[in-house]
Amino acid sequence: MLFFSFVLGIQAISGRAQRVYKVDYPSQAVLNVFLVAYESQANFLVSFVKYELQAFKDGMFLPVKYESQADFKIFIVDNRSKAGWGSKSKQYLLKFKK
Repeated sequence: MLFFSFVLGIQAISGRAQRVYKVDYPSQAVLNVFLVAYESQANFLVSFVKYELQAFKDGMFLPVKYESQADFKIFIVDNRSKAGWGSKSKQYLLKFKK
């Protein structure tokens, strides 16, 4: 499986999407994620939106062009055992702000 890195930034302003940015190195991440084959195997479901206003709940992410637009980093790993938090201090960022 290929390795992918993302930066996930969440705006505290109400009704804003959780923002995602692709990065190059796993050392930049605070959360390691493993992609599963089936929805029933997932602990967290994610959907990418094209516009911020399309996001209305947890798990709806907006890709952004610049890393500076994001503040939460995730890395997709190739092994389930590597999945988990690198820094639990940012767990609250996975919650959608209404």
